[in-house]
Amino acid sequence: MVVKVTEATFEQEVLKSEFPVLLDCYADWCGPCKMMSPVVDKMAEVFAGRLKVCKLNVDEDGAAVMQYNVMSIPNFLFFKNGEVVKNMVGGMAPAAFQAAIEEALA
Repeated sequence: MVVKVTEATFEQEVLKSEFPVLLDCYADWCGPCKMMSPVVDKMAEVFAGRLKVCKLNVDEDGAAVMQYNVMSIPNFLFFKNGEVVKNMVGGMAPAAFQAAIEEALA
């Protein structure tokens, strides 16, 4: 299950999560974001119980990620214990995306 995050829920859902978090920073108008959306949804299933997957619309709630220098989208931030441990920008092949998640979880 993918959790929609807003500025109001960012701290609780992402920073205070008991699980590592994959945060998908996206916008509705972004082509590569649309391309990655089903891949992100699939990763939520693949890593269920090991990883919390969240999405944040930068047009609606961009202030929540301003401190993380999100300049381009899609931008994928991996959080562990409230800290960013990996930052990836752009679309990628599902296998490469899954491998990057595995690496971040290691």
